[in-house]
Amino acid sequence: MPIPCKSKVVTLFFVMLCAFSGLSGCGRQNPQGQMPGGMPEVAYIAVAPTRVLLTTELTGRTSASVAADVRPQVSGIILKRLFTEGSNVKAGQILYQIDPAPFQAALDNAGASLNRSQANLPAVKARAERMRDLLPSKAVSQQEVDDTQSALKQAEADVAYWQAAVRTAQINLGYTRITAPISGHIGKSNVTEGALATAQQPAPLASIQQLDPVYVDVSQSTADLLKIRQRLEKGQLNRNGKDESKVRLLLENDVPYNLEGTLQFRDVTVDPTTGSVILRIIFPNPQGILLPGMFVRAVVQEGINPKAILVPQQAVSRNTKGDPLALVVDSQGIAQIRMLTIDRAIGNSWLISAGLTPGDRLIVEGLQKIKPGVPVKAVAFSENAGNAKPADAPRPTPSSK
Repeated sequence: MPIPCKSKVVTLFFVMLCAFSGLSGCGRQNPQGQMPGGMPEVAYIAVAPTRVLLTTELTGRTSASVAADVRPQVSGIILKRLFTEGSNVKAGQILYQIDPAPFQAALDNAGASLNRSQANLPAVKARAERMRDLLPSKAVSQQEVDDTQSALKQAEADVAYWQAAVRTAQINLGYTRITAPISGHIGKSNVTEGALATAQQPAPLASIQQLDPVYVDVSQSTADLLKIRQRLEKGQLNRNGKDESKVRLLLENDVPYNLEGTLQFRDVTVDPTTGSVILRIIFPNPQGILLPGMFVRAVVQEGINPKAILVPQQAVSRNTKGDPLALVVDSQGIAQIRMLTIDRAIGNSWLISAGLTPGDRLIVEGLQKIKPGVPVKAVAFSENAGNAKPADAPRPTPSSK
């Protein structure tokens, strides 16, 4: 029998009312903000202090430990280049030969003049002695004696003068053989055979550098130096004894250099343009990997923090202002928010300077299921079967800033 139209409308109204009532009931939360189905489960780690070696990463460039420019000390035409570019040379090795002919002639001329003055000296000396012997008998006057003594001193001075001229000519002749001032690696030659070399010219003929060891000069801001000093004074940092001066190096391709360096000194003058000081580090370079002018990063030790708090980076999030925060489980099993102060990243962890204390239960898994003030079921991170392995927990691995 057909249902009346009015009955159909009433039936449809009751069906829709039940449907809306069911949807409203499904979306309603309990007073604690907990979704139906029980408390959400989270994994936590117990915050505990650990001993961590703190380092800072500073940028700089390499330079030769000893460097010298080769310049001529006399002027002349270069006849020969006597070294191989890019090779190792020894101190005193002849590098260039300047035309020695003019300097040999100058030496011969000075030698001849010396021989002439030396040949004249005995006669002048004998005359002066005879005149002195005749003076008591009044055979000669005092003026004649004085004149012969003056002539003798002049002859002796002429001999000394030409002796000095001979030595000067010998030195200049020796300078025509341009030698290496130091031992080391010589670069390219800036002149060729037949070029004119000028004494004390500003442009070097070549450059020699000693590449084992090498220097690494890095800059550190005075603000960082003051922070380190304050931490040392407060006992937050301890010096690492003999290892304090050990420095590691990262090359331009981020590959670690296989030998450690030693911090040689820290400059005491602040660069007013950068507000930083220079640290010089010396590195052995037996294989010649480090070349002058390379950009490198030095990992310098600050000291040891005996009570550092490290937490996994996955446990830290940020609010809309970018401030770091984390969730902990309090003694009543309620998730609570903590605002953090992060010092730096160390490996896969954050070094926390404020916001957490030893013993806090820090939530590391299940953060997407909860919000502050919600009761949670907390299980230890290492016992949570569905989460990451315990090996992924924070490790005290030192890293740069």
